[in-house]
Amino acid sequence: MITKETIKALAEEWLKQGDYFLVDIQMGDDDRIVIEIDCADGVWIEDCAELSRFLQEKLGDLLDDYELEVGSAGLGQPFKVEQQYVNHVGDEVEVLTADGHKVSGTLKSVDGRQFVVTTQEKQVPEGKKRPVKVDVDRQFSMDEVKQTRYLLEFK
Repeated sequence: MITKETIKALAEEWLKQGDYFLVDIQMGDDDRIVIEIDCADGVWIEDCAELSRFLQEKLGDLLDDYELEVGSAGLGQPFKVEQQYVNHVGDEVEVLTADGHKVSGTLKSVDGRQFVVTTQEKQVPEGKKRPVKVDVDRQFSMDEVKQTRYLLEFK
């Protein structure tokens, strides 16, 4: 029987060869193993195939009873690990807060499990009648938001 810890250790061994990192491993009751990886420069299908071959080589016959799926973390999918936040500093993101509000803006910084998103909000400057858009930094904790995801822009 293959354990999640075994898969994780082997996957991380392979991932060390580049700027890759492990996002998630799911092992279901249906004997299916799903591994998600990511990289700052993106993940190519060849990378997934190479990791799959590496695991098959290391695990041999033990893997015969399982369906192995290796893929990249989807571009529009919620972030699952800190490194995904780090990779998207400077990009537009959407945060779904714990109370269900959506906040969109630029991911400004990441410090441990905390991150800052710069949003544009209308405010009325002192002595003026009309509101103007100003940049406002909002701090969040990864543990307190429901999800954060990269905002795809179609121009």
